[in-house]
Amino acid sequence: MVFVCMLLIFAGAAQPITDTDFWWHLRTGQYIVETRSIPHTDIFSSIKFGSEWIAHEWLSEVAMFAIWKLTGFIGLIASFALIVTAAFVILYRRCVVRSVHPYVALFAVLFGAVASISTWGVRPHIFSVLFASSSIAVLESFARREMGIAIWWLVPLIVIWTNAHAGFVIGLALIALSIVGLLADRLLLSEERHADDWKRVWTLVFLLAACIAVVVFNPNGTRLFTYPLETLTSPAMMRYIEEWRSPNFHELRFQGLLLLLIATFSALVLSKNKIRPRDLIMLAATTWATLRSARNVWLFVLVAVPLFAEAFSSFIWTYFPLRASDLAEQRKSGAAARGQAYANATILLLCVILVGLGVRRAANRQPIVEAEQFPINAIEFLKSERLAQPQYNEYEWGGYLIWKLYPQYKVYIDGRADVYGNKQLEVFFNVHEGNLGWRDVLDRDNIRTVFVRPSIPLASLLRSNEDSWEKVFEDKQAVIFRRR
Repeated sequence: MVFVCMLLIFAGAAQPITDTDFWWHLRTGQYIVETRSIPHTDIFSSIKFGSEWIAHEWLSEVAMFAIWKLTGFIGLIASFALIVTAAFVILYRRCVVRSVHPYVALFAVLFGAVASISTWGVRPHIFSVLFASSSIAVLESFARREMGIAIWWLVPLIVIWTNAHAGFVIGLALIALSIVGLLADRLLLSEERHADDWKRVWTLVFLLAACIAVVVFNPNGTRLFTYPLETLTSPAMMRYIEEWRSPNFHELRFQGLLLLLIATFSALVLSKNKIRPRDLIMLAATTWATLRSARNVWLFVLVAVPLFAEAFSSFIWTYFPLRASDLAEQRKSGAAARGQAYANATILLLCVILVGLGVRRAANRQPIVEAEQFPINAIEFLKSERLAQPQYNEYEWGGYLIWKLYPQYKVYIDGRADVYGNKQLEVFFNVHEGNLGWRDVLDRDNIRTVFVRPSIPLASLLRSNEDSWEKVFEDKQAVIFRRR
């Protein structure tokens, strides 16, 4: 059952690549591999060329390009699905410790998978999901006195995490919250005080100091200390980039999260087991992070699901008591056991084959998904006609244009919102919506080609300005104008 459920999670994660930022990540990985250098200034944009670029995901991007180069899209899809599955395997082990019964643990894990599936994909932040899942498991084992010196393995993990994704700050925050949690347990749970409590708190304090110190082992040095804060406090990113906004519970993809929120807090209320202060602190922090930004849903899942499993298990055994003999299947005869083993092996083999076929189907569908998501015909027209630069393009198309057109063409904007900054994002969307001053911006930036969706306000304005702009291409996905 465990294996089958993990296969289900793997299959759910093994889907065609739809993240629009994936393409500039892939091109960046290619650039790093081919030039053997990590960029520190922008190389892809016409308006921000030479500006500071903190390539904090360089290690993930190199891994993505290497996997794609060796195995194509099927390898990328399978590899990142495997990373997601590994994170949930660790989550399952934590649930078993808390809920005792594996079926309750499996139900909770699958619940969490449904709640967080919208955040999965071939993206660098998936490494943060795995590293955070591992970190929480290690910190919980340390809090239960099941781990000693092995806690220091978090230091090299932070080094890798720092170079893979800016989500390394989550690792530091988890250690800090664990310190606060142990102190809260010490102060509020007098019956569980131990002589070595303060020693364990100081161990985590020194661990946090060591993890902070090793953050500098990255190509950007100490600059990476302030970069995550700048990103988190960017008003333009919160306003315009969907995944940075709070979850919209009117959307179907957030209904699983809403149910998990309700179920977790309901189970904690109904359970006769009292939640520990350290668990409550971690749950409160991750709930706040998730309600603030939808991209943190997975973090709430990693913390909430084991608490839900523990509380739900307590609720079941309290109101529907079962004997131990009811939970264990009676031992079968040797022949029956062998027959069951063969049947299980056959079922598992069929599941593996089906999932493998599903991964291949996802890879085969990748070109179809690209054609649906991006204006491939318009891109071919742009290349064949060699339209003049600079060009103004859709935000969501920027990454794909980098993959298809760089270095021959540079983009006006792409998904690296941190490179463009709040002011430039505001300028872009004002022009996109045809707000006052749109013409001045196109003139100021010397835009020669506009490459956008046919339905946006800017496209309508350019159609009505035939003296200045000429429409040279249009289909259902895109329209291209060039300056006369």
